[in-house]
Amino acid sequence: MSESPDARSLLSASSQLNLMEMDAIDDKEFDIPQVDTPPTLESILNELEDEEEPFVLEDTCMLNTDNMDAHSCDTSSLASSDSGDPAHLKRKRRTVDLNATVHGSVLRHSLLKGISAQIVSAADKVDAGLPTAITVSGVIAVGTSHGLALVFDTNQALRLCLGTKATGAEFGAVSALSVNHDCSRLLCGFAKGQITMWDLASGKLLRTITDAHPPGTAILHVKFTDDPTLAVCNDSGGSVFELAFRRVMGMRSCDSRCLFSGSKGEVCCIEPLRAPPDFRDHPITQYSLLAMASLTKILVIGLKPSLKVWMTFPYSKSDPASVPQLAWQFVPVQKMVNPILAFCKGDTVHFLLVKKEETGTIHVIKQKQLHLSCDIISLSWINSSTLVLVDSHEKLQVVDRPSQEVLETLDLEQVQLVYNSRHFKSLATGGNVSQALALVGEKACYQSVSSYAGQIVYLGTKSAHIMALRNWRERIDCLLKQEHFVEALSLAWSFHEGTAKAVVGLFGDPLKRKGVVGDKMVEILFQFAEHALKKCPDQGKIQVMEQHFHDVVPVLVDYCLLLKRADLIFNQLYAQLVENMVAKGVFLESLESYIVADRLGHLTSPIMRDLLAHYHGNGMMDSLERCIVHLDVTSLDIQQVVQVCWANQLYDAMIYVFNSGMNDYITPMEKLFAVIGPQLRAGRSLKDEEVVMGNKLLVYISCCLAGRAYPLGDIPEDLVVQVKYQVFEFLIRLHSADSLEEEEEEVFPFIRTLLHFDTREFLNVLAMTFEDFKNDKQALEYQQRIVDILLQVMVDNPDFTPSQVGGLFTFLARQLAKPDNTLFVNRKLFDQVLEFLCCPDDDSRHTERQQVLLELLQVGGVVQFNEGRLLALAEKAKFYQICEFLYEKKHLYDRIIDCYLRDPLRKGEIFSYIHNLLSMPGYSPEEKQTVRDKVLQHIKELVTLDPSKSADLVMFHFVKEVQQIISELQADQLLFQFLSCLLEPREGHHSGTILPQERDLHELLLDLLCRFGPNQLLSFLQTSQHYRLEEAIEITQKYNRNEATAYLLEKKGDVHGAFTVLLETLKEKLSLLTAESDRGADGGEGRQYEEERDSESKLTEVKDSLNDIIVLCHRNSDSLYQQHREALWFPLLETMMASQKLC
Repeated sequence: MSESPDARSLLSASSQLNLMEMDAIDDKEFDIPQVDTPPTLESILNELEDEEEPFVLEDTCMLNTDNMDAHSCDTSSLASSDSGDPAHLKRKRRTVDLNATVHGSVLRHSLLKGISAQIVSAADKVDAGLPTAITVSGVIAVGTSHGLALVFDTNQALRLCLGTKATGAEFGAVSALSVNHDCSRLLCGFAKGQITMWDLASGKLLRTITDAHPPGTAILHVKFTDDPTLAVCNDSGGSVFELAFRRVMGMRSCDSRCLFSGSKGEVCCIEPLRAPPDFRDHPITQYSLLAMASLTKILVIGLKPSLKVWMTFPYSKSDPASVPQLAWQFVPVQKMVNPILAFCKGDTVHFLLVKKEETGTIHVIKQKQLHLSCDIISLSWINSSTLVLVDSHEKLQVVDRPSQEVLETLDLEQVQLVYNSRHFKSLATGGNVSQALALVGEKACYQSVSSYAGQIVYLGTKSAHIMALRNWRERIDCLLKQEHFVEALSLAWSFHEGTAKAVVGLFGDPLKRKGVVGDKMVEILFQFAEHALKKCPDQGKIQVMEQHFHDVVPVLVDYCLLLKRADLIFNQLYAQLVENMVAKGVFLESLESYIVADRLGHLTSPIMRDLLAHYHGNGMMDSLERCIVHLDVTSLDIQQVVQVCWANQLYDAMIYVFNSGMNDYITPMEKLFAVIGPQLRAGRSLKDEEVVMGNKLLVYISCCLAGRAYPLGDIPEDLVVQVKYQVFEFLIRLHSADSLEEEEEEVFPFIRTLLHFDTREFLNVLAMTFEDFKNDKQALEYQQRIVDILLQVMVDNPDFTPSQVGGLFTFLARQLAKPDNTLFVNRKLFDQVLEFLCCPDDDSRHTERQQVLLELLQVGGVVQFNEGRLLALAEKAKFYQICEFLYEKKHLYDRIIDCYLRDPLRKGEIFSYIHNLLSMPGYSPEEKQTVRDKVLQHIKELVTLDPSKSADLVMFHFVKEVQQIISELQADQLLFQFLSCLLEPREGHHSGTILPQERDLHELLLDLLCRFGPNQLLSFLQTSQHYRLEEAIEITQKYNRNEATAYLLEKKGDVHGAFTVLLETLKEKLSLLTAESDRGADGGEGRQYEEERDSESKLTEVKDSLNDIIVLCHRNSDSLYQQHREALWFPLLETMMASQKLC
């Protein structure tokens, strides 16, 4: 095929220069504006621009667009642009959120300005037509609607214009393009079904294929495989064909083989597995795998060594208009690199790992799918872990496959993507395609997207665009240009930690990568600090300036510490910030949180001096103390700090400095005792701050004795025993070091002071300390010495209250009750403990004293006592639990019932005790009988205590003794309560229990109800079936319970009798109402309100009574004759009319 003069002119002009951007092209529409004198095509192509924009290769297979960025469409993710909004950052103190995800601008979107200019120029000047298809490899080829193929080199220079308009008129538009792996051949598919092959070195036409597939169908796809002699094509009939190129005796030919017939289901997308240069020897390549997507399923077949179907995969339900997508990528999985096929139809992307087994078979493994809320029309891999998708709204999404996170979203509307709808509808051949394929073709843009070596090219109606992943520095710099320093640092930290997604440009081992990123972060930190100082408001409220630096300083400190570069904080950054007094103050205050969290343990001397001065000057003494107790003491001026701490009552910090700085654990106690000791010895009450001091002293002593540092941490292991002994020696000193002879100081002043301050807490401290003394002989000696001193100081000393002395004995009793007790206490003193605990004249801590004695008995201490004397003392002291313990040992269970009844705290538990004892095995019949006798003896007391539980007890264990129990309950009210509980309906095990003389019991309860519970009477009569009717009527008549009598008469069948009783009741109530109204007329105004209220009450009673009669009449009217019904209704009417006449 010869080249047209227009094409030769275009080539000769473009060969003289690289493709340039065209200033005349509008950035949005990519169109040429109108001018008065249109330039010639040659002048346009030869016009030099101010700045060249070459399309160069970084290496032989990677398209480089770094130097296009000056005119690129800068993008940033939606997340990063939102996070940079200052409105989101205003809070008191901004700190680093290590869980926050910042991706920045992941994709570099560049307009290929030179190629775009050529596309527009070719259309306008040589009638090449609009662009229809694009492919990228070592070159970029663009097909046009008039059958031409424009081939550009890596510098965007137009090197070849293949075909002529005459050919275009015959073949139609270029509908598909493909370049082989060494960029030596180009395949062009056409809308009318022809395929041509071109030599890209010489521009010669090598083959024109017209009979590879059925006529009258457009070529939708034509693709080279890794084998240069093998290609595949897909036509608008939905069929797929293999093209085998031959050259025999200098003659080129093409053999066609049908791989899939459209009659079995139309294929609309094909994708051969093509290995990149590094994987050309991969074992999977020997099969020449081909993925095909029909309207209903995915197929993977092997073309070699023989045709074989390896896998079919049906789609899930999707929109019929959704466009199937296929994309291969070699991905490292479990230390092996294998191809993964990504495919989708609709909103879900599926992944299939394809690997060759040792047996030679292909194994396909389904991977985790990716679900997006959009209809995908384009799917491309940009690297082994990142996908680039375009949806039906032309929104581009960059997705990280492992995490399934959307890294960035861009709008491609300005690209004006070229769609392949005309070819899918095969309009050039008469539109003879199925409706299903035509529907899919509405959103098909297969030939407008081409990916190669980490870059994706998109073809627009008047332009070409290229997308590539930005390298890591570029992504950070994009955020820095927008002054989003915090986001830039967050992104850089994710690179540092290896958690970032879609990373490009970081090489080497992890340590080296951390070093490179760390250096970059240091640069950002300095830039951020400088920017913050420049942008600080010069005037206005101090709060505004403070807030400005609160948003900056903590971030700087955080990242310096994360990078383990505290030297930056102390030297360069502090030197910058100290220029601004507000910044300096915010910096010093922000250090507190890092010091307290033990992230910053050492400060330089200048910063420590400034911190001390700032906190002291601003009254931040609590904060200063919190800092001091976490800092390395080597950074402190100990003398200065101690003075400040003592003057401002920072006792924790003072103790910490003495302990950590000088290994001195005694001086802090001496200082604190010197303050509270004289006050307590003089009997004066302590001030609040002195009470705080005393409490800290107790906690400090406890920590020292337990091996813990105060206020936090642990004492060094080599000092634990030494400190413990030093504290004991200090406590048992006979006199204080600063005592004077003339003062006549009492012996053991320190123990006395602690006992006077808080006896109970000091003894608790000793008790906790003694827990750890099991195998320490020296400590046990100190324990014994302490106890001896306590007894010496407190016994028979009027300075201590009985409550304090009691606390000591309680403490001793607990120590003596321990199984491993080693304390020696004089026998006389032991008896004194018993006497004290059982002292009936002292009611203080009664429960505690009883509990202590009980513990003592339970661990075997009882052998030291005479049980008779102990029981007498316990009874006298009302220690009923002690008595129970002793009675239990003697099997005197009936006596235990007395203990429960006499113990006000445990009375309610007696029922459970009796029930358990009588129900459980392990007790002899004689023992149980004594308990039964005791219960019957005290039954009246038990019923008084709880009638319901007493009734339960009787139903379980004393059914035969019911009559005896009733005779014991002499008070009618008490009997009523007991019988009400005993005879109430029951569920469960005892629901069918029959009581002796049950009818008599129910009639007795009926009698009691008439007297004490008339409101429950009707309910009882309705639910109980155990009373005799005549006797019940007599009882209710006896007490004039007319409603109950009427109920019983009606139940007997005497309706007229029931009516007569109720009518009499109504007449009585009407009479009372009439009399009340007469009195109201004669009374004075003072009683009017009260009388009106009484009248309303009586009127309500009349209404209720009338209602009862009416209900009775209604209920029985159907069963009575007319005459009998009249005998009911007429008297009722006469009664009511008579009352009206009286009124």
